[in-house]
Amino acid sequence: MADLTGANGRRENFRVVGTNGDPGLTSRAMATGVAKYGADFAVPGMLFAKILRSPYAHARVRGIDAKAALAIPGVVDVVLWDDPLFKEVGFNPIGGTRPSYLMNEAHQEGAEVGAVVIAEAETLCDEALAALAIDWEPLPFIVDIKKGLDPDFPAIRGPEWDESATYLPPTTTAEGLSWMATHYPDDPRKKGNVGWTTKTDGDMAAGWAQADFTLEYDVNLHDVVSLLPNPQASVAWWPENMYKPGKTIHIEGAVGRRGAIATMYKLPEENVIQEGVFQGGKYCDWGLRMVQEITPLLSKRVGGRPVRCCNSRAENFDMCVNERFAHIKLGVTNEGLVTAVEDDSLIDHGAPNSSEMTVYDRDWNGYYTLKCENIRQKYTVVDSNRGFMHTCGQFVPYSWDMTTVGLYLIAEKLGKDPADIARLNLHGPDSQRDPRPVPSFEAVLAEGKRLMNWQWHRAGARRLPDGRLHGGSFRYQICPRHAFLKYFCKLEYRGGVVHFPSQGPVAGWYATECFAMIAAEELGLKFEDICVDYDYRAEHTDEAGGSDGVTGHGWIVKECANILKRKILESAAREAQQTTIRFGPMEMPKPPSPLFGHSAEELDLVDGKVVVKADPSKFVPLASASSETITADFGGNSPKSAWATTFGRKLDTMNTSWCEVAVDEETGEVEILKYLVVADVGKVIRRSSLEGQIDQVAFFSQGCQLLEEYILDQGTGVKLNANLLDYRKPSLLDVPLIDKEILELRSGDGAYGASGISHNLANSHLIITAVHNATGVWVDPPATPDRVLKALGKC
Repeated sequence: MADLTGANGRRENFRVVGTNGDPGLTSRAMATGVAKYGADFAVPGMLFAKILRSPYAHARVRGIDAKAALAIPGVVDVVLWDDPLFKEVGFNPIGGTRPSYLMNEAHQEGAEVGAVVIAEAETLCDEALAALAIDWEPLPFIVDIKKGLDPDFPAIRGPEWDESATYLPPTTTAEGLSWMATHYPDDPRKKGNVGWTTKTDGDMAAGWAQADFTLEYDVNLHDVVSLLPNPQASVAWWPENMYKPGKTIHIEGAVGRRGAIATMYKLPEENVIQEGVFQGGKYCDWGLRMVQEITPLLSKRVGGRPVRCCNSRAENFDMCVNERFAHIKLGVTNEGLVTAVEDDSLIDHGAPNSSEMTVYDRDWNGYYTLKCENIRQKYTVVDSNRGFMHTCGQFVPYSWDMTTVGLYLIAEKLGKDPADIARLNLHGPDSQRDPRPVPSFEAVLAEGKRLMNWQWHRAGARRLPDGRLHGGSFRYQICPRHAFLKYFCKLEYRGGVVHFPSQGPVAGWYATECFAMIAAEELGLKFEDICVDYDYRAEHTDEAGGSDGVTGHGWIVKECANILKRKILESAAREAQQTTIRFGPMEMPKPPSPLFGHSAEELDLVDGKVVVKADPSKFVPLASASSETITADFGGNSPKSAWATTFGRKLDTMNTSWCEVAVDEETGEVEILKYLVVADVGKVIRRSSLEGQIDQVAFFSQGCQLLEEYILDQGTGVKLNANLLDYRKPSLLDVPLIDKEILELRSGDGAYGASGISHNLANSHLIITAVHNATGVWVDPPATPDRVLKALGKC
């Protein structure tokens, strides 16, 4: 697939696209502290709010006596869960629903529950919360999902949650029955705390019959915490609207979710003001936290005064991966070809409203890139009180390593290179029955082998000169692109300058810069010639479905820029024919234009000038070529992507990751010697954005495999390391720099044949597999020294 349907999709010469596009438009503001995030906003007369947090893994508030808290000077109000105020607010359409906005039941330790205090200072909020006389009812909890399988264990979610749960589809409507028949053909069921879903493709009996041997193995994934670097916060108030009647909310901190706030408070979107555009660090997290939603309601409670609410670091400990225990069984021929796949997974469903990727993941894994069509996936999903996985999380790319480990084990058994086993099993570009090689895969495989000086060996077969064990590993994946959103772009030429209005948000993938570079490329301008106007009222948003969506949204921008270009050239051609200039009542002769006598089709925009195609020496600077104000807009869906429509059954752009480790048998220390990513992204849009995404996701993956471990007390269910000291996120000193090789085969279906990159590189077992190749033993992540020594039988 390629960019064949749009304007200039097969462009060969690039001046702007593919460069670094540095510095970023807002880099200076972020580096100098001028940029304001939600926690940075302070306005005159601002009050502070804090939400009561549960000290229990599962508990109900039976009652709260707030008299002592309200008696503290400076405490303005205490709002309890059953206050009619909470019935006035709806639910964020992205964040899911619950029986009521603020509940009196908490489903994890640290969850918001029961009460909100409002005071003149944050310290007074803390004092007021401590003064509340709370009648807690501790309830049964599950933090060990294997124990959650016990059919006699009390249900931890009441019937009100079954009604709002989304992991089982509605079955009382025709739409629901159709959805279930497509996604859950083997009938979903739920009893107590456990749900079951099974999906079967192909003929399993035939697959097993074709196999010469079976291979069974376990892949265990532990929880990984997202740990947002910028504390989630908002401040909101209800200003008087000078220009039209009706209520207006001004809220800062709910970046990129102005529409969601409008929906929650039943207002037109134009009645929500949100000037800040700096979102802060997120990773596949599209939602808001309660502190970012509740402030307009609390402001209303205190007569419209500004109210600020902010999470602490510990309160930002949400999951981006939930625990999973997968038992995989493969049917394999003596040549190494997989004939049947059976995945029996036990999965943590998390606290209510956690991401439903724990179920939908069955379509978004690596199995469908195999020639094998006989695949059964059985998911046993357990409700728990372990934690909350927000909105999307990273369950999708992590499940890919069920395939990575399987191909490695086949290679180990047969004495063959895992890369060759992968090539044998990968289907062709168009379907699982397509025998042709995938050009992108062949390219990234060959380049990876060359750059790694790849020499495969069996587990435990090689030592380094210093005596440490050497291990190597390999994985492949598709480079995905989101295509499920409708995108919009508006460009305006006025006063000789091209303006690009955008509501942001400013986020880590620097989408605005990518779009401005595409517009500049198509308009024959420099990157800095595009004037980006950040305005919360602009229709264009840079969210784009994340970094992977930029290439699809970029296609829309490319089309819009070409519409504007055509209009500018038409205007320039008209003005070039004019022989007089009018100044009010005066009319003066106009000097002949170099463009005189030429139509718009005979003109082009090159290097900031309108030129005659046949004779580029004839030109007029853009600012002088047209005096009109010209607007172009374009919206809709970008071309459908292979990833989002076939889940791996079609293959275009691909990548490989490679890892070499050294393992010290005496200390258990694991050192990454080399970590390489070779990615065919189709076409690079902004190189520094692309490389930053690769660095970030590889950094993330190294942390979860070597350092990060989420610990809960089995007796109480509380979190024991919900802080940056005890939960070991990696620092720059912990992991090596990532080697990167970027290929551009132009086979993606986004702008110029581009595709996505970021989270498809996230993995749970690339390093773990290399450790096995070094030692011959499996270590469940994280591979800390004590775990390595235990696996080696030395402690």
